[in-house]
Amino acid sequence: MLEADSLSRRFDGRTVLDNVSFSLGEEETLAVVGPSGCGKTTLLYMLCGLSAPDAGQVLLDGNPVSRPRNDISIILQDYGLLPWKTVRDNVAMGLKVQGVSKAKRRREAEVRLDELGMLERADDYPGTLSGGEQQRVAIARAFATRPRLMLLDEPFSSLDALTREKLQQTMLDVWKRRRVPSVLVTHSLEEAVTLGRRILVLGGSPATPVACLDNPGFGDPALKTTPEGFALLGELRRTLEGI
Repeated sequence: MLEADSLSRRFDGRTVLDNVSFSLGEEETLAVVGPSGCGKTTLLYMLCGLSAPDAGQVLLDGNPVSRPRNDISIILQDYGLLPWKTVRDNVAMGLKVQGVSKAKRRREAEVRLDELGMLERADDYPGTLSGGEQQRVAIARAFATRPRLMLLDEPFSSLDALTREKLQQTMLDVWKRRRVPSVLVTHSLEEAVTLGRRILVLGGSPATPVACLDNPGFGDPALKTTPEGFALLGELRRTLEGI
């Protein structure tokens, strides 16, 4: 489905990422963790065509990803909502770009908002929403276009701990219904264990893949409190401490 093949990226003459390879199958999720500044966000931008690798290539269903595509959605840390548009219009924005009719855009936006518990705020503006509510709108917008691939760049890092945990569970619930393959960049090991069927660890300078761990308990909302979850968190911490 998605293949990252020997990706490398340089900035100002310095190699940030080197020889990064992995594959993502149907209905699979991958969490990417690593030290700050190791190029995790740069990797996401290459996966969606916003940044071109200096070496290697990204393939989606066997086709090169060389520019932004309508079938790849990305959820950002700062939500990326347009403050002058209503919640409904923000969710429908990608559908408008795709040429979907106004009536169909409205219906689809309201279905997604209802799914995220935000339908009653459809006529409000982003500035009137809490951070958690804005991120719910961003998630609804990302799913409205029925993407082939979902990318998430630390989407909950600016939220308080309780809201963050609630949205992690919301994201997991939506994934169970939609089964959209996704790549999540996060600094939170707990979040990686909650939302990643596999967890890729980047490290070094330049950053390269250090480990890719399977998460057999993925999908269990209580995983973080189980012996299996504790064991995986421990392995992740030891791996990162050894970088």
